[in-house]
Amino acid sequence: MAKKSAGAGPGTPATIALTKAGIAFTAHAYAHDPAATSYGMEAADVLGIAPERVFKTLMTDVAGTLTVAIVPVNGTLDLKALAQAMGHKKAAMADPAVAQRRTGYVLGGISPIGQRQPSPTVLDSSSLEYSSIFVSGGQRGFDIELAPADLILITKALTVRIGHS
Repeated sequence: MAKKSAGAGPGTPATIALTKAGIAFTAHAYAHDPAATSYGMEAADVLGIAPERVFKTLMTDVAGTLTVAIVPVNGTLDLKALAQAMGHKKAAMADPAVAQRRTGYVLGGISPIGQRQPSPTVLDSSSLEYSSIFVSGGQRGFDIELAPADLILITKALTVRIGHS
């Protein structure tokens, strides 16, 4: 059953999807600083979590298909590795407006879980080094902690090394 931390955040499509699937998670709400531009690093700092355990959700375009890429916040997405993982040669970042429409989330709060229209998902394999990782819970100032295997299960993610520091 889902568990929430003290001061747990709101019900979002992500938390609703996890609860409905019976996947355990811990909600971590924090005061988002509107001046912050690196939302994932802000979460790591405020929550006191090693940045390599906090993952950012990036919307990409791989051969015309919107694709979710999930990588540690202290690194960058290797677009070529992502394209290869999906069986193509090139990938690019998706248009931010398209990403928001597709997912139903705002930039800085895009969760890989509970998106309006699910997309193929690739999770960086470094996630498997941890018993739990953090991803956006569906809005700025709200992260979800869960086991990487559960994230893979609910998003049907392919797990490949797609990030680098």
